[in-house]
Amino acid sequence: MKLAGKVAMISGGSKGLGAALARRFVAEGASVSLCARRPEGAADLADELRAAGGRCLVVGCDVTDEAEVAAWVRATLEEFGRLDAVVNNASILGSRRAIAEVPADEWRAVIEVNLTGVFLVAKACIGPLTATRGSMIHLSSGVGDHGRPYWGAYCPAKNGVEALSEMLAGELAEAGVRSNAVDPGAMRTVMRAEAYPDEDPEGVPRPYEISDIFVFLASDESTGVTGQRFRARDFQWPDADEAP
Repeated sequence: MKLAGKVAMISGGSKGLGAALARRFVAEGASVSLCARRPEGAADLADELRAAGGRCLVVGCDVTDEAEVAAWVRATLEEFGRLDAVVNNASILGSRRAIAEVPADEWRAVIEVNLTGVFLVAKACIGPLTATRGSMIHLSSGVGDHGRPYWGAYCPAKNGVEALSEMLAGELAEAGVRSNAVDPGAMRTVMRAEAYPDEDPEGVPRPYEISDIFVFLASDESTGVTGQRFRARDFQWPDADEAP
């Protein structure tokens, strides 16, 4: 198991990619701390993970609230005693429309969750991750490395996440904390269906199917790998013999 003894925090862990990563990380031997605005939505997932022999903590947390983020980190350390990886996954889509049509309140809401939330979680985790020389993994998007028309606030927010990830990689290199961004690509999630309502979901992979890159970045195999942008669907293990 590639994550035996590791502790990982996953924001937006109650559904979609967050829930898939919780399952995969536990299968790889990690303990997981999940946050969700409505923690009751993760109760069944937590029961599932514990029944499988995993250790799981679920905390109610709004990632745009600095005090709640700090409380989530404290609860994780109190429960598990350490932190090895954080996956900044919590995100909202907003509406796909021209900038001229984006309401200011919607812009602020998307930026707050998708960029400010990443900043707050990353900032709160710097100390614990320095102690373990751990890993930050930030969720980007296919529109995260360029500006694409009609993507409202989502596209600028994800571009900001990639810039923040690179900044953190440089600032934390001496401490041994790595920071990388991952474009998960198309996944069969509710958000994907909202963004592409006419797409046939049967042709889109499930989140669990693109989870290898996240295991790699959370594991010791990625020591020294920092400041990079990965496309999940293109990822191959550095050593094919080590593939699960």
